[in-house]
Amino acid sequence: MDHSADVEKTHGTVDISSRSSSTEKGSEPVVPIPIPPKLVRWNQRIENLSGLEARGITRVLPDQRHAASAFGYIQMALLWFSANISANNLAVGMLGPLLFELGFLDSAMCSVFGIFVGSSATAYMSIWGAQSGNRTMEYPRSNMPKQIVARYFMGYWPAKIACFLNMVLMVGYGTIDCIIGGQILSAVSGGSMPLIVGIVIVALVSWVVAVFGMSIFHVYERWAWIPQLIVLLILIGFAGPSFNASLPNAVQGSTTTASRLSFFSLQLSVPASWAAAASDFYVYYPESTKRSLVFLMTFTGLSLAFILVNLIGIGLASGVATNPAWEAANDVSSGALILAGFDGLPPRGGFGKFCGVIVALGVISNNIPGTYAAALGCQVLGRYGKMVPRYLWVCVVVLVYFVCAAAGRDHLYAIFQNFLALMGYWVMIFVAIVIEEHLLFRRRRRRSPRLLQGFDWTAWEDQKRLPLGIAALIAFFVGWAGAIVGMHQTWYVGPVAESVGGADIGTWLGVAFAGVLFPPLRFLELKKFGR
Repeated sequence: MDHSADVEKTHGTVDISSRSSSTEKGSEPVVPIPIPPKLVRWNQRIENLSGLEARGITRVLPDQRHAASAFGYIQMALLWFSANISANNLAVGMLGPLLFELGFLDSAMCSVFGIFVGSSATAYMSIWGAQSGNRTMEYPRSNMPKQIVARYFMGYWPAKIACFLNMVLMVGYGTIDCIIGGQILSAVSGGSMPLIVGIVIVALVSWVVAVFGMSIFHVYERWAWIPQLIVLLILIGFAGPSFNASLPNAVQGSTTTASRLSFFSLQLSVPASWAAAASDFYVYYPESTKRSLVFLMTFTGLSLAFILVNLIGIGLASGVATNPAWEAANDVSSGALILAGFDGLPPRGGFGKFCGVIVALGVISNNIPGTYAAALGCQVLGRYGKMVPRYLWVCVVVLVYFVCAAAGRDHLYAIFQNFLALMGYWVMIFVAIVIEEHLLFRRRRRRSPRLLQGFDWTAWEDQKRLPLGIAALIAFFVGWAGAIVGMHQTWYVGPVAESVGGADIGTWLGVAFAGVLFPPLRFLELKKFGR
């Protein structure tokens, strides 16, 4: 499968001139929004630039996809591995010893098993991209964006809530990526380069790649992991002797259990945060793509990347207490601590600084897919958002997270602790609803002539043929109520979390509340409305 040509331009102006109407067989036409001819011509000239992706959220039809190949499956794993062996994820691992005060072993165990659970959630959601041709809110035989696929599980209007939350999530990660990358670049310069300049560099490169879309994105991710992996292995070899693998827990009793559960939930939420956008990157795969291999390759790429960088982060954090240089670097920033791991590499630390630059630029690999997904989300929100070309939404998204990074550059750990866990709540609630709809209702329908059969991916923009989403919306909000009473954040501690020693159990209560309530509500919805 040639991913350098993943994006076809057969429908050149699909994002403006034809995005306001549905032309698939069986779809109900949407009233077009008049667009000034001058704007259309200007957009056409831009979209005709070599390599620029013109397609927005419109479904990729089966005859527009590429033939299956063994390399295509390998590319899935490489994409997720490349995107996630980055410094921002490495910094998450540091939180085990530094924030939750766990020892090396406890931090490592919570990290590995949390990553397995979170990666499974994203791998499951990724199977919908090739079938549907739609972006994640979609399904593998439908080839739609995941942000379109959500309409089949949440309903047309409720899916917009999930889409908006996913946009916030992707912008949040863009903010973190810019801060981490900027910190490392500033540390490399010895502080002579202001942090804001490093943030600008990361945001600018991310913008360039995301604007051109899936074609250059796949090429970039195909090779970006190689220098990243090399410098991370160098970091392990050089800094590894200073890792304190015998570091004990600094907390005792019930506080230890609370810290373990909180860090486990945080580690789960990071790979799971890709769940709401996972299928966006598989829409050019054929309908015959095997779901089992999609799951396996996605899970493999995610879990290997996250486990590698998180264990390195835990190792660096474990050495802070015994290595004065690392302790001093950590007082500056987490980016400075990462760079300190390379200190002393010959010649006179110059090579170490070079490795630090590679690590800093590696966050761009993590930033690009999130920027791409957030821009698509802007189009999903409504008719007028769909009018605006994807590349312009990319500009808006990059500008937003640049401003957020500039404003929050001195509060990285607070962003990590509160934002990541908070966003993890809704993602897992959403995944729980999708799994139940798929396994409890859609599969039954395939065997029952009295109920709808499977998914009609041509109905992606027809509100009358999509679920109403009443059951999903109620379950989603009730799940959020469960998350609120179980969350433990610096600005709010839920009563249930407080009663169990301060453990953050928001994710688990949210999933439980939504998971128990959705099936009976969905059964009543089907009985009453038939869709």
